[in-house]
Amino acid sequence: MRRTYRRPGQTGNKRKIVIGVAVAALVGGGIAVGTGLSNASSVCDGMDQAIRNNQQFIATQRANPNSQTEAIVANRQAVIDLINVQKKQAGCGGAVAAPPAQATTPPAQQATKPPAQATKPPAKPPAGNGNAGAGEVVCPGSTVTLSGEGGAAAASSGTFPIGTTLRVRNLDNNKSITVKVASTSGSCILLNNAAFEEVREPGKFLIRRAVIERVG
Repeated sequence: MRRTYRRPGQTGNKRKIVIGVAVAALVGGGIAVGTGLSNASSVCDGMDQAIRNNQQFIATQRANPNSQTEAIVANRQAVIDLINVQKKQAGCGGAVAAPPAQATTPPAQQATKPPAQATKPPAKPPAGNGNAGAGEVVCPGSTVTLSGEGGAAAASSGTFPIGTTLRVRNLDNNKSITVKVASTSGSCILLNNAAFEEVREPGKFLIRRAVIERVG
């Protein structure tokens, strides 16, 4: 009978090679997953911000009810429900907490605030935004997201009255749109779906570098 002898260390070397290949595959997969999560995070953050804006609007309506409050609240809740469906489809997790009641500023108080910028000369927009006829820059530092409302391009605002013309410039892609305020909200400006589609970057639901101007 012939006996087979294995060289010392032969089995150990093969195991090291297999383990090394498995570790390399795991690290490569981790890099791919990490890149995907980074892109998904931006989308999820934008939708969460849109929900917060609508929740703030609902809180303001409930703090100052009128004959239309229930219908308005029901409409905004439907928008929130739609965004939550989109979040689920995008794989975003976690519910967005409603704002505390004491954080709500009634529209009446907002209307009585003196327009601090009304007496200032129009500010110059950043160079290279590609549009002439600059208006007065307002709400500096504000981000812009969507309200989730349909219809023709329009905006909602808790700072400016209905009928005000505002222009939003997205400095990340050099796009802009001019819209009229058609409804109220809890933010300086929210763009409806049609308006937001004109200026957003693909796959993003939040404009972080925005210039908002009051024109006309």
